[in-house]
Amino acid sequence: MFLVTGITGKVGGATAEHLLAHGKEVRALVRNREKAASWANQGVELVDGDWNVSATIEQALKGVEGAFVMLPPVWAPSPDYKEAKGVIANYVEALAKAAPPRVVALSSMGANRASGHGVITALWLLEQAFRDLNSPIAFVRAGGFFENFLYGLQVAQGGTLPVYNSPTNRKSTMVATNDIGAEVATLLTGPAWSGQRIVEIGSMVTADEVAEQLGEVLNLDVKAFAIPRAGWAEAFEQFGIPKGRTGPAEEMSEAVNAGWMDLGVAGTEHVAGTTSARDVFAAAQKAVTA
Repeated sequence: MFLVTGITGKVGGATAEHLLAHGKEVRALVRNREKAASWANQGVELVDGDWNVSATIEQALKGVEGAFVMLPPVWAPSPDYKEAKGVIANYVEALAKAAPPRVVALSSMGANRASGHGVITALWLLEQAFRDLNSPIAFVRAGGFFENFLYGLQVAQGGTLPVYNSPTNRKSTMVATNDIGAEVATLLTGPAWSGQRIVEIGSMVTADEVAEQLGEVLNLDVKAFAIPRAGWAEAFEQFGIPKGRTGPAEEMSEAVNAGWMDLGVAGTEHVAGTTSARDVFAAAQKAVTA
């Protein structure tokens, strides 16, 4: 039995899919059973709970061979990151009591830095807090998700994909969430380890390459367009971040452009992605037209 948090999201869902494909039993901590009904239909054991309540996390951890944990994404965090700190404290309390045989935690490229990377700060906090746990832990530092470019299926019909990457021909680490799920499942079910591991996952890709692959799916000539720095706040607001609270998201994009999300941090393992941006775009388009 393996616990998966965030099963109704992309990474948690991909992890569950790969575990089920391996013939493993999966348990999920869920706040909304209706939202997770499709997983119950696939044999996933649903446990009512919330990552804001340590007792429910501890209950879900009982008897598992391994657990995948992640933070809920917060794009407009409080200045002191109290949202992440609260969830992390609950995880630490539950994991210390339950002490599962292994833990895999979703982190991010750049989480080796204590500051200067906006929303990634939450994952630095998670890594620091988990280092004192007794369970073997693997931190999976993922690159930027190809899925974050899915807006391009609509907005790039005119031949332009607006991006925060500048310059657009600079490589940064990117990955498909399916590949993250596959690696998490491999870590949970593969050979045991002791202590802590840090696994970088992704490949070095440019925004120009992402735009080109989007164009192949749309059968258009698509070019990446770097949104001017002065327009970032407005662009993030269009994605739903409240006005005046886009700073952490902007800082993260600046960190990507500064090279802080690149592969090769000392002391890490590396797993290359096998799913391309083209694959992600094609699958999303197929799902819409199905």
